[in-house]
Amino acid sequence: MNINYMLSDLENKGIRDKKVLEAIKKIPREDFVLEEFKKLAYEDQALPIVSSQSISQPYTVAFMLQSLELKENDKVLEIGSGSGWNSSLISFITKTKVFTVEFNKEVAEFAKATLKKSKTKNVKIIIGDGNKGYEKEMPYDKITITAACSKIPFNLIKQLKNKGILLAPIGNLFEQELIKIRKVNNEIEKEKLGKFVFVPLKGKYGF
Repeated sequence: MNINYMLSDLENKGIRDKKVLEAIKKIPREDFVLEEFKKLAYEDQALPIVSSQSISQPYTVAFMLQSLELKENDKVLEIGSGSGWNSSLISFITKTKVFTVEFNKEVAEFAKATLKKSKTKNVKIIIGDGNKGYEKEMPYDKITITAACSKIPFNLIKQLKNKGILLAPIGNLFEQELIKIRKVNNEIEKEKLGKFVFVPLKGKYGF
């Protein structure tokens, strides 16, 4: 499978946001996978990276980016840096710096290396507890959590701007419901977006 086939596949599965598709076209997924998996980079499947973590399947990434309703100059916080591909895509769409918090130092170093390889400059990786978010740069227009949560992370919602959006997979270790939360005048509106499976978040809101 090549990039054009993957883009066609994503469109057939309901990805319509042109900004998301353009980002996926311009930011090669093969730069964010281990060498032994490069031949599978454009398959719609998750692939292992370091420390028993993975790069999510392209559809999951594209669906979450589309659901975030990203706009130029949005300030975005990502919880879970993973391979670095997602934050690189976000930066391409927003044209500004992305803040991403990663608990695992080995994963953080892997993401730093892939971001450098892909020549992505507008991503700041913070090694720390994603459950706490990153108060230094709050508030955020959008927050995306790329690991499974056992419950809604309310202290991260506090770091959202009014009318901001937070995405979080909520459930158990084996299956989660992707929840879209919109903050409106200190109230939250919740929308269920479907079932997914993510690696578990560590700490307060994880397992």
